Amino acid sequence: MASKDADPSLGYLTRKDTEVKLPRPTRVKNKTPAPIQITAEQILREARERQEAEIRPPKQKITDPTELADYRLRKRKEFEDLIRRVRWNQSVWIKYAQWEESQKDFNRARSVWERALEVDYRNHTLWLKYAEVEMKNKFINHARNVWDRAVTLLPRVDQLWYKYIHMEEMLGNVAGARQIFERWMSWMPDQQGWLSYIKFELRYNEVERARAIYERFVQCHPKVGAWIRYAKFEMKNGEIVRARNVYERAVEKLADEEDAEQLFVAFAEFEERCKETERARCIYKFALDHIPKGSAEDLYRKFVAFEKQYGDKEGIEDAIVGKRRFQYEDEFRKNPLNYDAWFDYIRLEESVGSKGRIREVYERAIANVPPAEEKRYWQRYIYLWINYALYEELDAGDMERTRDVYRECLKLIPHEKFSFAKIWLLAAQFEIRQLNLMGARQILGNAIGKAPKDKIFKKYIEIELQLGNIDRCRKLYEKYLEWAPENCYAWSKYAELERSLAETERARAIFELAITQPALDMPELLWKAYIDFEISEGEYERTRGLYERLLDRTKHLKVWISYANFEASAMEENDESSDLPQDGVEEYNHEAKKECVQRARRVFERAVNYYRTSAPELKEERAMLLEEWLKTESSFGELGDISIVQSKLPKKLKKRKQITSEDGGVTGYEEYFDYVFPEENQATNLKILEAAYKWKKQKITSDDE
Repeated sequence: MASKDADPSLGYLTRKDTEVKLPRPTRVKNKTPAPIQITAEQILREARERQEAEIRPPKQKITDPTELADYRLRKRKEFEDLIRRVRWNQSVWIKYAQWEESQKDFNRARSVWERALEVDYRNHTLWLKYAEVEMKNKFINHARNVWDRAVTLLPRVDQLWYKYIHMEEMLGNVAGARQIFERWMSWMPDQQGWLSYIKFELRYNEVERARAIYERFVQCHPKVGAWIRYAKFEMKNGEIVRARNVYERAVEKLADEEDAEQLFVAFAEFEERCKETERARCIYKFALDHIPKGSAEDLYRKFVAFEKQYGDKEGIEDAIVGKRRFQYEDEFRKNPLNYDAWFDYIRLEESVGSKGRIREVYERAIANVPPAEEKRYWQRYIYLWINYALYEELDAGDMERTRDVYRECLKLIPHEKFSFAKIWLLAAQFEIRQLNLMGARQILGNAIGKAPKDKIFKKYIEIELQLGNIDRCRKLYEKYLEWAPENCYAWSKYAELERSLAETERARAIFELAITQPALDMPELLWKAYIDFEISEGEYERTRGLYERLLDRTKHLKVWISYANFEASAMEENDESSDLPQDGVEEYNHEAKKECVQRARRVFERAVNYYRTSAPELKEERAMLLEEWLKTESSFGELGDISIVQSKLPKKLKKRKQITSEDGGVTGYEEYFDYVFPEENQATNLKILEAAYKWKKQKITSDDE
């Protein structure tokens, strides 16, 4: 009974039975080198010496015809048996035929060759060997017969034709070789076959025949290389007119081919060798105009070299410009949205000065609209339009085209997503230069309606202000503030306009309206402008009221200092604006100065009290305020009292604090300055006394116990 582990796929053997048992690797205990070392060379030499001699068959000497016949019969039987086994093996047939040839039995050899060709007549090696045997043994007619049959059956094997023609030429049969060439040409072989025929005719000085073959050659192979060879053949024979005619025919037929560049270069070099520099220059220029820029690199290089050799300064510059044009065109094929390259290309064309080409390049450049409607993609592109308009206006002097450029540009920009104030302003300024004020107003009005911007409002207001249209300026400021009510600059400028017109109440009303806006971008500038306005008008009470209102909104350090400085400067204003009689001026001024000092001091005291009680953490601001107060008291002269401030000045202490990392560990210490004010010092002293008293009380209690 078979074992349970037996596997039918293994002949009912177990896996263990079928395992390959490899010998265990021997462990080398002694790894020290042997005293006598054996090299690989010694091993090979010993193997060579012990090798047994090669067994060679004995040499057989044939002494009579009977033995020769037996030998031949035996060898033929071997070859025939081998052929029966491997009939398709051509090497067996070749050895059999060559053996028969070595026995000088040519009929049998031919029979073997014919039998081999019946097996595989498409094998051109058999034909070559067969014909070579006939030629070697000087059977010329037999060889001709073999070659003729070979080229008839295999007309596309060029080697057969070459060998056949070579044999006839070696025999001096030129007419026969020509006839074979004609048979071959009827099959329209490749270029090398035609060139061999031409060389054959030239070897026998048959120039006219060679020319006729060239005509057939270029018809069979209408390639650039074939035409160039034909033209060089004519040039070599001194036929310049014929060569030029060949080149002209080639240009007519192949001007649109991919490799036309090679033809034009060869044609131009031919004219250059013939000292026809003008013809060569015309050919180069014609080629550069008709060949795609991407495939004309060699042509540009040759043209530049030609101009450097034969041209004048203008021609050389033109050639160099042409080369740079090619480089730019190549760049635009790779990336048409490279606007920096377009700018360089336009500058190049402007240096040449051809209006037609400049306009063409501008039109091609602006046709490459950025694919995405995002402003960052358009920022370089829009300058193409600007430069185009400026060129038309300043260089070309065509105002209608300039107007059209601006109009098309403004149509193209997606104003609902983004816009460019620069374009609107340039278009409006152009119309002003053309004395078309209505056109400029219309452009700026459209700009405000479609894409309002700060720059547009400012420029439009500036234009109307220069023209003296105050009502238009007011309307524009109103539009401006409707669009951007948080813009403090607009409010300030509007009020400044009214003030310049001596409309004080209107200016004050504008400022009042501005400071009541819920959101402002720079409120400090607006308040400063309003305060400066009231000071300039001499309205000190109104100014104080403004400072108080401002302090209701913010208690910033700068506001306190500005308020105090205002009160201190009011003394100078009183001094300057006093118009009392001479005898009472000094007394009045002294009283007024005292009052100003008291007011400034009250503002400083309010500020210090605020920082002490409401914002004790702002120590640095409080210290700065006291420093400013000290300077102000010093500036008052004999009316000032520095001691008031000095008693409130803080001490500046350098302290250290720990720097903690994210995980809560201490990474180091940081130095900083802290301010200790006098009242804090007193509080610290009181705490020390209280602690000492408490300690003494505890000590007395413990002693009693």
